[in-house]
Amino acid sequence: MKTPLAAATMLAASGLAAPALAEMELSFYLGVQSVDSSNASGFLPGGAAFSRSIDWEGKPLDSPIYYGGRAMWWLDNNLGFGVEGTHVKAYAPTADRLALGVNRMELSDGHNIITANVMKRWPGAFKQTPNFTPYIGAGVGVAIPHVDIEVTGSPVRTHDFEVTGPALRGIAGLKYDFNEKWALFGEYQFTWSDNDITIDPAPGQLAGKMKTDILSHAFNIGISYSF
Repeated sequence: MKTPLAAATMLAASGLAAPALAEMELSFYLGVQSVDSSNASGFLPGGAAFSRSIDWEGKPLDSPIYYGGRAMWWLDNNLGFGVEGTHVKAYAPTADRLALGVNRMELSDGHNIITANVMKRWPGAFKQTPNFTPYIGAGVGVAIPHVDIEVTGSPVRTHDFEVTGPALRGIAGLKYDFNEKWALFGEYQFTWSDNDITIDPAPGQLAGKMKTDILSHAFNIGISYSF
């Protein structure tokens, strides 16, 4: 945990400390998001071990919807530094929940991914359409999901935010500038996280644990404001 947190802090600080800031850009986006299947292993409160491939569902349009935002400080060389947060979601389907012995297993108030980003853009890359600007980016940070797990027969429900592990982000997109301040963009984005989740125990039990990777893919549409 300390390594990605330290890297994220240093990355963000380097952008803030840069002397040749040319532009600040704020972006907000919505999109459609999916989650790859992954293995979940560990033990439930009381000690019952499990290991199973979970066919995670993203449900991006169900409330609370998938969304994200970022703040970027662009330098004169079109290299940018900033921070980004994305409200990703992951739900275990019914068959997997029954096999694991849980009534609920979801990260639905956000499998929230917070990263410090480095980005590169190429204004004027398309000579015939100069308003279009391609860009790429990457980020490192942490996953802070809202864990919602209810073990079958347990009086206790895990229902809280947890800092569960390191996270990575990748971005590739295209922006269209309406004018010097406002722009529309579309992009592909993935997020990956390595999660160590605690499952709250009933009185007299030891806490449960679940370890799983979450890899999401999203196609976003958003709007940016620069100043």
